[in-house]
Amino acid sequence: QVQLVESGGGSVQAGGSLRLSCVVSTFVASRNCMYWFRQSPGKEREGIVAIDAEDAGAGKWYADSVKGRFAITQDNAANTVYLEMNNLKPEDTAMYYCAARFGYCRQYPLAARAVDVWGKGTLVTISS
Repeated sequence: QVQLVESGGGSVQAGGSLRLSCVVSTFVASRNCMYWFRQSPGKEREGIVAIDAEDAGAGKWYADSVKGRFAITQDNAANTVYLEMNNLKPEDTAMYYCAARFGYCRQYPLAARAVDVWGKGTLVTISS
């Protein structure tokens, strides 16, 4: 049963911007730990950003590879999580996955092993 649906992927030139959306259908996003991951062929899945549940302080964690360029946000009314991506680079090319852990984020919030639910992904391609 689909619980997370990503959208917004596409092809963008280096230096451009893109916003990904993750619509959550079966639980309240802001009560849980939400993530974005990405994966390129032959590479390990990489945690990009996480945001904690609101009652845990909504703390955010960013991977060094995207810090200062990407931002995670939420629209609670729409039960939607966003990934704002700026100054995109060719190495950002990947399938991007929304993910969730039920409850609070854990000690290592960008670790895939902590994830309970995955979206199907949306493809982002950055050309040079």
